[in-house]
Amino acid sequence: MIESNIISTIKEVNTVAILPHVSIDGDALGSSIALAYAVKELGIEPIIYIEEEIPLSYNFLPGTEFVEVYQGEVKKYDLVLALDTGDIERLGKRVEILKSASDTINIDHHATNTEFARLNLVKTTSSATGEIIYQLIKMMGLSLTKEISTCIYVAITTDTGGFRYKNTTSVTHQIVSDLIDNGVDVSWVSQLLFETMSLPKTKLMGLAIETLQILEDGKVAVITVTDNMIKNAGAREEDCDGIVNIGRNIRGIEVAVLIRQNKNESFKINLRSKKYVDVSVIANKLGGGGHKNAAGCTINGYMDDIKAMLLKEIKKVL
Repeated sequence: MIESNIISTIKEVNTVAILPHVSIDGDALGSSIALAYAVKELGIEPIIYIEEEIPLSYNFLPGTEFVEVYQGEVKKYDLVLALDTGDIERLGKRVEILKSASDTINIDHHATNTEFARLNLVKTTSSATGEIIYQLIKMMGLSLTKEISTCIYVAITTDTGGFRYKNTTSVTHQIVSDLIDNGVDVSWVSQLLFETMSLPKTKLMGLAIETLQILEDGKVAVITVTDNMIKNAGAREEDCDGIVNIGRNIRGIEVAVLIRQNKNESFKINLRSKKYVDVSVIANKLGGGGHKNAAGCTINGYMDDIKAMLLKEIKKVL
């Protein structure tokens, strides 16, 4: 059983590094910190390397002392675990840490995962990587502390859109029930995650709405965000999170697209769908990945060409 192999591997090492994906989100960060707490309970000192500062929306999480922004120094670890990471490119510069490790484990729930480690635990029926980490911790026989429970709750609630998305299952609710019994303050966490927004992000959303295009007989919504828009709003890169849902939430829309202009003619693409379109297929064709209803990729080129390319692929599956 792969879970047993992973647990025995973790218990046999002295040094552990945990690597969530770039552009870290609630599932990646929450899962990583929860696992770090568990590893520490086993008497091993873990470290979590991320590629950017922790987003302000997750600053309330416990366990941030485990987290370090990667500065480029490659250290050799007995074991490196990649979490919530569909492919090796999603590790960014930290891929060198993975490559230099004595052993590697990949824990994820994305259907597009390329299984790049020695041990790969990819459970596509799980709503979030947090669900998988919860199950591993239970199998280890470790206690669900309030800190671990809060981190796993954040992982699950963010990846399920507050339990509104199709990936939410009865197992999800059973796990969450256990987390609440172990100290999660649902009201407090939900307020911080879903009911709190900075003024710059509010301004950025207003600018983004001005770019909204409704195409393909009202089935496709496209929003663009540029560096100038972020600058004019006084916003941060992380403030782009969730903007794609402005389009998705419009009645009649099946596919929503956010085109985020990066530097050097590079564009980060977020794709969302409501029902029947599998946007992971589109993202995969363009070098990305994700889930049926939520996926993304990065494309180099020009805005008009990229928009036309995306619409061409979307038309095929509408």
